Amino acid sequence: MDNLDALTGRFRTAAEKVSAIVAPAATMAEAISYAVNLCDTKEACQLLVSGCDSPLSAPAETLCDLKQQKVMAAPGMAADVFETMAAQCREKGILLIRDGLRDHLAGIDIGFTVADFGIAETGTLVIDSSSEAIRLATMVSEVHVAVLPQKQIRATAVDLEAELEAFMAAAPDYLAFITGASRTADIERVLALGVHGPLELHILLLEDA
Repeated sequence: MDNLDALTGRFRTAAEKVSAIVAPAATMAEAISYAVNLCDTKEACQLLVSGCDSPLSAPAETLCDLKQQKVMAAPGMAADVFETMAAQCREKGILLIRDGLRDHLAGIDIGFTVADFGIAETGTLVIDSSSEAIRLATMVSEVHVAVLPQKQIRATAVDLEAELEAFMAAAPDYLAFITGASRTADIERVLALGVHGPLELHILLLEDA
């Protein structure tokens, strides 16, 4: 069986080939700071209001130019992790939510999750997404930041057989296999990112888990 360093290296290489941004995180606190700083430095999601491309009155033009407060979603986090993130978000004027994501479908800047497993062969994240909030965080956020404990990396999907069977034995079951950022080439065979999901996928390889 491959050792942990070799598996981590294989996972990183495969994930970067499909446009994921991979970085180490010595602790969960470091992963939280990474995500919060990323949200702080990115441009805020802008609500796309119908009609803003037409001639408008001055008040309407102002409305179209408005950008909402930056929003981070961190569903399923342990209470201490969420509170640590919330404190950092407050300092930077970022709204942190753990539920109610349907109220922010037009502007979630960062979705923050913890992956259950990683598959080194393909650079794939495996996330138990039975929670709707977790599904939304991984699909409607502009940027998805996923923490992957290195000890949870397996060489291939076959090596996850027992764990996957355990997931599927519980109902309701919804497993997400995420490989790279959202992409499609359906339109004139031109590659486009972010059409069906996040524009960017950041994977933080957690060392201390």
